[in-house]
Amino acid sequence: MLGELIGELHGKRTGRRVLSTDGGFKVEVSFEDSGKILGIEVNNIGTYWSAPRPDGSLYGEGQGLVITQDGEMATWKGQGVGKLLRGGAVSYRGAIYYSTASPKLARLNTIAAVFEYEVDANGNTHTKEWEWK
Repeated sequence: MLGELIGELHGKRTGRRVLSTDGGFKVEVSFEDSGKILGIEVNNIGTYWSAPRPDGSLYGEGQGLVITQDGEMATWKGQGVGKLLRGGAVSYRGAIYYSTASPKLARLNTIAAVFEYEVDANGNTHTKEWEWK
């Protein structure tokens, strides 16, 4: 069951790179965004790769770093499924797991977060994360 909304961030895709075209494709994407997680202002840097599945949907895995305004940090790893949309936009749904030594962000160590991640045709990103109870 979904719990509370724990984060919402907006940002921009900063890079794309084709990793492979053997048997389909594998693309790497980097992005930066900012917003609030657990009510705390953060900046986030992330990179993920995605590849098509036989039905045309996408599967991807990513990792990143969240930094608070006063320099406290948490890392994250996630997985998701998605789809390509018109104009090169993409939409993903998945789960993220955090790790941190930060007292301010410590609650993230005990949360499985589910997310919605959208990238529009212009590379603008929007992420929402909920605690999975």
